[in-house]
Amino acid sequence: MPGDAERLHVLVADDEPHIGRIIKMKLEQGPFAVTLAYDGREALDALAHDADVALVLLDLMMPHLTGLDVLARMRSDTRWQRLPCIILTAAGQEQHHREAMALGASEFLTKPFSPKKLYARAADLLGVSDDHVSIDAQELRTPKS
Repeated sequence: MPGDAERLHVLVADDEPHIGRIIKMKLEQGPFAVTLAYDGREALDALAHDADVALVLLDLMMPHLTGLDVLARMRSDTRWQRLPCIILTAAGQEQHHREAMALGASEFLTKPFSPKKLYARAADLLGVSDDHVSIDAQELRTPKS
């Protein structure tokens, strides 16, 4: 498993702590280190204080600032204009999808989503192979001598 310096930093902003924990557990099975934020303001603060964020996952409906508010601010700031961003939402309305994509979202996933699909999309956006996950699983099954 890569050390923290070799891990890709992902910021996950979701006001439902159990969703954040599920995403964190799944992504950290691979080469990702996850920071959790529980509202839009926390997400922007985390971005401002960590220049190493490689990917942002934003829940659409959060207190203080919505995922779309955060995405709009990201795209208006030169530091984060090209940062990949996945929008997660329980409200799969077409209007939200259009707005997110117009603001520059990389992906729009509707809850409930498959953690495996989310992992694959994150890996794809960051150009990561998931070979090491199957290697780790194989090592767990192989008896040590």
